[in-house]
Amino acid sequence: MSPIKNGVVIDHIPAGRALVVLKILGLTGREGLTITIAMNVESRKMGRKDIVKIANRELKPEEVDKIALIAPNATLNIIRNYEVVEKHRVKPPALIRGILRCPNPTCVTNTREPVEPVFVLVRETPVRLRCSYCDEVIEMDNIVKQLAEGGA
Repeated sequence: MSPIKNGVVIDHIPAGRALVVLKILGLTGREGLTITIAMNVESRKMGRKDIVKIANRELKPEEVDKIALIAPNATLNIIRNYEVVEKHRVKPPALIRGILRCPNPTCVTNTREPVEPVFVLVRETPVRLRCSYCDEVIEMDNIVKQLAEGGA
């Protein structure tokens, strides 16, 4: 992977989820940004991992929150002038609003009522959420699937 002058490197993504990260960020490859993806790279910590490098792009807080839901151990490296100027680990938010749908078809958020889905973080790794309205639990597979499809 060649170095980037400015941008972000998202490391320690669980293997096979780099393309979901691109979906979360709304990146298709047509934006004119240089994007480097490494999938199923060997990792001492994780066994296998994915890495995404994006030149000339920084992440919005809501994008980081979504990434934290599917990659709770990911690290963000902010690059400026070829140097890592900031490095931090993502953390799933305690409250998730309007990002996911409740899997319970009878939940008030799935009726015709204008109610925004709200989930409470029950466990960080692997992420497990509970609907604030009906107490339905949503697990990692469903979270990844929803975010890959575009979320709520």
